[in-house]
Amino acid sequence: MTTQWTVLLLAGSDASGREAAMEEFCTAYWYPVYAFIRRRGSAPEDARDLTQAFFAKLIGDDWLAGVERRETRFSTLLLTVLKNFLINEHARDTAQKRGSGKAPLSIELAQAEGWFGAEPCVGESPERTFERRWALAVLDAALDRLRRECELSGRLHWFETLSPYLSREAGSGDYERAGRILGLDRGAVAVSVHRLRKQYRTALREEVAAGLSDPSRIDEEMTALREALAR
Repeated sequence: MTTQWTVLLLAGSDASGREAAMEEFCTAYWYPVYAFIRRRGSAPEDARDLTQAFFAKLIGDDWLAGVERRETRFSTLLLTVLKNFLINEHARDTAQKRGSGKAPLSIELAQAEGWFGAEPCVGESPERTFERRWALAVLDAALDRLRRECELSGRLHWFETLSPYLSREAGSGDYERAGRILGLDRGAVAVSVHRLRKQYRTALREEVAAGLSDPSRIDEEMTALREALAR
């Protein structure tokens, strides 16, 4: 199963799917980088340009190429690379990059600022913002992969009907309404939701565990993910 890590390793190689793989990675994970830079005090336009420049360097210079098995959490690794990039980046260089060349991803500033405007206003460090938004991006990436798998197997309608119950318990009458849509009784819907939740947990564990040299650290990764979302 393709995960964030295997996508990135493909992007850092000479594989034919390099461009598509990096585009997928950038699309899934650009916002945590943007939010970190904004939380450090950069203006929206500068944060957009720095985010695009960071991913351009990540791709163009293959910063993570050759990293085959990681010993630290992926978010920790990427945040270290990002901090090093920002240390060496200057406002003048950013201005020169603005509008020059082809950006590796397109960032709609209104959307980015809409998301950032919903972030906690006080009491959160840039690192905390990054970790929390990264955790949410991992959840979304796992959910998107599960959705695509269901679509490929002809179960997209089933997934779209039942996926709301991945993040919440069913209310009164919810399973009956879902059953009418899917042609199932309430008991069958409950079993289907249970199976979907199990599939999602598997997809999520694979997402956070990808590239780990020690599989026993999967539970540690999952705990870190929960803590990032709970604080």
